[in-house]
Amino acid sequence: MKTEKMQTEKMQEETLQTEDLIAQFDRESAVRRFSGISEHIIKGLLLLFTAYVFWVTLFAALPEQIRRCAFLGILVFIGYILYPLRKGLTKRKNYVPWYDILLGALGAASFFYFVANFEAIINRAVMLKPWDIGMAVLGMILLGELCRRVVGIPILVVGTGFITYAVLSGYSLRRIVHQLFYTTDGIIGTPIGVCSTFIVLFIFLASFLEKSGIASFFIDLANSAAGFASGGPAKVAVIASALSGMYSGSSVANTVGSGSVTIPVMKKTGYKPEFAAAVEASASTGGQIMPPIMGAAAFLMAELTGIAYSVIAVSAILPAGLYFTGIFLMIHFEAKKLGLKGLPKESIPPFGKLFLAKGYLLLPIAVLVFFMTRGNTPAAAACYAILTAIIVSMFRKETRFTPKTFIEALTNGAKNTIGVALACAVAGVVVGIVSLTGLGQILIGMLLSVAQSNLLLALFLTMIACLILGMGIPTTANYVIMATITAPIVIGMGVPILAAHMFVFYFGIMADITPPVALAAYAGSAIAKSNPIKTGITATRLAITAFIIPYIFVYSPSMLFIDTTPLDVVRIVITSCIGMFGLAIGLEGYMLRKLKFFERIPAIASGLLLIHPGLGTDIIGFGLVSIVVILQILGRPRIPV
Repeated sequence: MKTEKMQTEKMQEETLQTEDLIAQFDRESAVRRFSGISEHIIKGLLLLFTAYVFWVTLFAALPEQIRRCAFLGILVFIGYILYPLRKGLTKRKNYVPWYDILLGALGAASFFYFVANFEAIINRAVMLKPWDIGMAVLGMILLGELCRRVVGIPILVVGTGFITYAVLSGYSLRRIVHQLFYTTDGIIGTPIGVCSTFIVLFIFLASFLEKSGIASFFIDLANSAAGFASGGPAKVAVIASALSGMYSGSSVANTVGSGSVTIPVMKKTGYKPEFAAAVEASASTGGQIMPPIMGAAAFLMAELTGIAYSVIAVSAILPAGLYFTGIFLMIHFEAKKLGLKGLPKESIPPFGKLFLAKGYLLLPIAVLVFFMTRGNTPAAAACYAILTAIIVSMFRKETRFTPKTFIEALTNGAKNTIGVALACAVAGVVVGIVSLTGLGQILIGMLLSVAQSNLLLALFLTMIACLILGMGIPTTANYVIMATITAPIVIGMGVPILAAHMFVFYFGIMADITPPVALAAYAGSAIAKSNPIKTGITATRLAITAFIIPYIFVYSPSMLFIDTTPLDVVRIVITSCIGMFGLAIGLEGYMLRKLKFFERIPAIASGLLLIHPGLGTDIIGFGLVSIVVILQILGRPRIPV
């Protein structure tokens, strides 16, 4: 009995350490802690919000302005209760200062003011009364402060910069306020609209999947599939993080969640701390580009581009596959270079037995994809998937939802919605100012004048903009900002709409591992106790494919299966995989032995040529990689007979 108690206390301590680590790098997780009656009150508030979301989505038929304002008003009040002024104040239990209660109430009141006076304000249009303007300014200020607490400063700086631009452009306060607060072109615009209708449901789905034990199943599945191979723990981390990351919507939370298990095992196997942390960070970040969910960005992309979800999901398969193939191969050759082995056979669960025992946990994702490809709305598909997650959890005792875990899934989903919703609201500010001032066309004109019709230069400048704008921003809001500001620039250069949106989405996501603000890499380094900058640089090297492939599918949209034949698809897949092999051995400097300098250059060149779809580049690339492989075989050490 005493041993069981000690094990329980140890598990609780490890859970708290993981939560503290997530909170350190992921501001959305830095919430106040409650117990007793206070905890029940907070859970009650979160459950009321949950009830509102499902009621509005499934039954109510409210005007969009009312529905979105009420959604934000409730979240602003709960947000000020949960998130303190500074992260360091989260350790004080059951304490909410009076000023946060007041700020939460005032923030909620400013949004509900619009709800209560909806018709009168709509009729007044831009002829707003001083009281209308005052409530709107108050609401925007309090929304911005809460966004700082929950999401961080970078996105707030972006939003403030756009408002400043509108002021300097000569627009009056009345005009700016009307655009940003009282129309569906601003804070309550498309980003918060899609967030309140279906992104919130995907967040709830992720919460239910997490509670069903799917994350541990993914780790066991990855162990079974790759644990035996050279450097097995790192390959396990790649597979598990790719699977978990696609639905988590946060590369930082995914890095800490799975990294707390995988990084220590990688270090024990023999990987350097920087490499172990970089593997987890790059794989967790890549999970956001992993179809069919892509951190809910796939559904948002379908909404914003008008392209069918099924087309987007299929188009994302090859780029994501090449991304993880690249990481996997570099891990393999790093392990070979260091002489690392796989996990002991007795620690690897049998694949067939594991899949038969827990494979049913994948059914909610299968149901989600089925209903989305059948043409159902994202909200309906998410609801069916949530219902399936609840049903399949009942199949076995260890995954079965109890009243406690059911409530925890709902409250965690509601809590996780706050950061995404706030980021989407501030993204709405960007959308509103771009719409008001015509800034998008100005930026396109400026870029065209700088690039002077040089597409490569224009793409490079757009990439830099995406890496800056994407710093520390959740996946969905990240994509909204990229789609609003940078995608029109790429489209303006004559790039197909899907290729343009995928280009900016990839580089927005890669901000999480690209120094200097590489939050996922820094979170991994905290677990590995490694140098954060070195970890970020290593993660960027491992994820090099993500910095190459977007350029290729802009120049050759056939990589996204646009206007291709089945035979072309087969050729592109085969040559791209061979290209990733060439790129991996060139960057790692090892295959059967260390590559000499004159071997590494053609190996890297062959990779770039083979990844690029085209018969001419494929022939040259295949020739180069063949020469390198032959040199490696001829030059490998002979084993004495």
